[in-house]
Amino acid sequence: MEKILVVNAGSSSLKYKLYEMPEEEVICSGIAERIGHEDAIFRLKFNGVSIRNILPIHDHTIAVELLLEALIAHKVIKSLNDIKAVGHRVVQGGKYFSKSVFFDDDTIDKVESLIELAPLHNGPHLIGVRAFKKVLPDIPNVATFDTAFHRSMDEVDSIFPIPYDLTQKFDIRRYGAHGTSHQYLDQEGRKFLPDIEHPRIITCHIGSGASISAIKDGKCVATSMGLTPLGGIMMGTRTGDIDPSVVYYLCKKLNKNIEEVYEILNRKSGLLGVSGISNDSRDVLNAMERGDKRAILANCLFNRRIADYIGQYFVRLGGVDLIIFSAGIGENSAYFRSQIIKEISSALGVKIDEKINETSRGVNILLSTPDSKVKVALIPTDEEVMIARDTYQLINS
Repeated sequence: MEKILVVNAGSSSLKYKLYEMPEEEVICSGIAERIGHEDAIFRLKFNGVSIRNILPIHDHTIAVELLLEALIAHKVIKSLNDIKAVGHRVVQGGKYFSKSVFFDDDTIDKVESLIELAPLHNGPHLIGVRAFKKVLPDIPNVATFDTAFHRSMDEVDSIFPIPYDLTQKFDIRRYGAHGTSHQYLDQEGRKFLPDIEHPRIITCHIGSGASISAIKDGKCVATSMGLTPLGGIMMGTRTGDIDPSVVYYLCKKLNKNIEEVYEILNRKSGLLGVSGISNDSRDVLNAMERGDKRAILANCLFNRRIADYIGQYFVRLGGVDLIIFSAGIGENSAYFRSQIIKEISSALGVKIDEKINETSRGVNILLSTPDSKVKVALIPTDEEVMIARDTYQLINS
């Protein structure tokens, strides 16, 4: 048995889970948030105990030190030697990484070179790994990339119809996101298809950030997010796919530069922009139930965009054996699952048991009826355990 620490470093936060491997038992979890502030918050959960402290945490190195001190003080571990490796989530791996790797100097340099594609994520990830390398210099660090699972896509599925020399010169392609989640969902989903030799699965990771993937024989063949997480389906604050001329038109009409319009598309659009209420689907749903017309439109557009991608991937896969709903909205909203299925039911012959759907939240369960032509499942995602698995396998290979 070996203890693997999994971390996700944000610009002002450090989420973590400690696993006992290979049993995949979660020993503890928590977060340091508001890093850089005098009133930062440190949380730790273990053995049914929940600890919350408000204190100064000036940088990520102090957050790491605080975490390790807490693990020993509360006897979660006996010594720092109990931790055999640290696995890090990294959003953007670009063209360089198709699997998890050790976080050596070369990996750090490549992740740093990709900050432009994920400015809110890759920079903070590097702050996190450098903090752990400083505090635990003798323990290996592993990078697991959100984009790695999508590297199996054919070129025709990953490039955009721009001049090809620009594609090659600037490595402009569909990198996707949430790959660790999509891979986990595919692995779990195949348990619902014991008699299918070549499973065709559509995974719907639907949260405030959302993406859909088409997977065949465990390999991603297409995914909705593009060069950055702005592409694909409509999201909480992001447009998803739009006519590119909208960008030019808004620049002209609003007398704004490209960065200002990009900010609108990234942070002020999606559910928030259409509804004018919130980026939270629950708020928009409540407003729809009160008869708010823009909320009704936002919900309909959100569901329609997801249905469109499911239909597209049905064609791309040559049919589908299983559709999976997951992530914040997909796992917890019976309404959105039901509405999305209604959008595709007549075309694909998909049916779900509405009673099972209505009472299911955050559990692995089959939602489809026996006479449905396609199985539909709810599967809570677990990106952290995928990082723990990869880290454990790497240090033992």
